[in-house]
Amino acid sequence: MAELGFVHLGFGPDSVEYTRAWDEQRRVHAARFADEVEDTCLLVEHLPVYTAGRRTDPSERPLDGTPVIDVDRGGKITWHGPGQLVGYPIMKLPRPVDVVAHVRRLEEALIRTAADFGLETTRVEGRSGVWVLGDPVEQRPKLGGLSLDFDPRLADEEFDPRLNGPEYAPSNAGQRREDRKLAAIGIRVAKGVTMHGFALNVNPDSTWFDRIIPCGIRDAGVTSLSYELGREVTVEEVVPVAEKHLRDVLEHAELRPRETETA
Repeated sequence: MAELGFVHLGFGPDSVEYTRAWDEQRRVHAARFADEVEDTCLLVEHLPVYTAGRRTDPSERPLDGTPVIDVDRGGKITWHGPGQLVGYPIMKLPRPVDVVAHVRRLEEALIRTAADFGLETTRVEGRSGVWVLGDPVEQRPKLGGLSLDFDPRLADEEFDPRLNGPEYAPSNAGQRREDRKLAAIGIRVAKGVTMHGFALNVNPDSTWFDRIIPCGIRDAGVTSLSYELGREVTVEEVVPVAEKHLRDVLEHAELRPRETETA
């Protein structure tokens, strides 16, 4: 596979407003489809914003009417902002496109990135992204003084953690020792070329996630490299490590068309 190029759109004081980066994605996507540029990964830190993928349910949006940008990627609602490294790999894939394989490659690169900082992460069946696994249910602390046998989330699919106190907040999943997402992935493939990508939580204010149902998941939460490692990690530190692993995984991938059944 050809070399993957990286473009830094802005970090820290130069963080980029979301729609500006989205416009740049579309420009590079068109150029990649026309073979005017090689595969390119845009890396950026955004100003605070909520974005909703095509599968977002109205009940998962902020209750107070905070604006949300609806986008054309897969997945559900999430937050982007300071302390989060966002990557948009814009790559041409063989047709018919194997979207799942592309997602797995992004997950692998981010799992390796976390490992370089000393954090073990993994995948969770049926849930895209990169996860820190929680303790077994019987070893977790009680919620609101109740036994986990009475955890309302286990029986109520519409349970809303935003209305039930900080003990259920996604940002407090680490204190509850539950599964928690370190990196979210949501992509789109148009004309055989990928768009959108991943968001890796480095050192954000995770309470931004408490105003939504992040990724539509009510029984798990979010975390960051800094929280899990118990020390401050910066986006600036993570960028070269993430680039190394994205390059290793994506440049050396054996790209194959998705298998299709023939009659």
